[in-house]
Amino acid sequence: MNSIKYNQYGDCSKTISNCNVVPFNVTVQAVGQLCSTASLTHNLTQCRVLVQKAVAAGAKALFLPEASDYIAPSTSETISLVQPTSSSPFVLGLKASAKEHRLPINVGIHEPVRDGKKVKNTLIWIDECGEIKERYQKLHLFDVDISGGPVLKESNGVEKGMEIVPPFETAVGTVGMLICFDLRFPEPSLSLRRQGAQIITYPSAFTPSTGVAHWSSLLRARAIETQSYIIAAAQVGAHNEKRTSYGHSMIVSPWGDVLAELGGAKRDEPVVAIVDIDLERLERIRSEMPLLRRTDVYPEI
Repeated sequence: MNSIKYNQYGDCSKTISNCNVVPFNVTVQAVGQLCSTASLTHNLTQCRVLVQKAVAAGAKALFLPEASDYIAPSTSETISLVQPTSSSPFVLGLKASAKEHRLPINVGIHEPVRDGKKVKNTLIWIDECGEIKERYQKLHLFDVDISGGPVLKESNGVEKGMEIVPPFETAVGTVGMLICFDLRFPEPSLSLRRQGAQIITYPSAFTPSTGVAHWSSLLRARAIETQSYIIAAAQVGAHNEKRTSYGHSMIVSPWGDVLAELGGAKRDEPVVAIVDIDLERLERIRSEMPLLRRTDVYPEI
């Protein structure tokens, strides 16, 4: 199985494979990496492979990338492919997998806008019963013109979100959801931390040039300043002749340690990394180094 197992304790006696019972405050979580195309059927098949790998490793949740349902070569095709969650074969298929395996799945998808002129870039939480329990719409859209690099205008076909969704309780911890380009703005993650988030997600499809320059640095910065686990599932490889993603899915600890990192090369099948998330360690870090905001000097976020 093309998966990677990391154990943050450095003590083999505490790895999941050698324990019959996982302590309440330690959960096994999986971050998946794939290369989505314009075919929802193909992409669902890829995600189901990741589900199987996560289940086999004993994961209690699976985190998948931004736009896992499809990545199209043009804005018009992106809009033409979108379907509501009630009829999308991709979403219905993942809901069925979540229910079958009792595995919560966090996945980035597209959803339609009422006027049909754009789509929403959203992140949904499918619980272990196969129901969509939470939904976040991407706040910051990727509009860039990099010299010698990509020219991308996400806002041409995507409607921007208008709210930070409060973090929510799950069996693996309190989760706050953000997406890709949101990573460059610390304010939303600080808001989620203030509201009690223990895990913050950044499913992404970074370009190779921006990924090499900033991906790891930004993820570690968000982890350190929020003292939270950061889970960033990433798209990887060439989706079409116009679009390639950086990969390097990553899980970072509240101390800024990179607990898991997948590669940047597209493989024959999607890959998953498995990590133990220790919420007791998180609380210890927060109590030993309290980040007390000077809200008497600057505004609370």
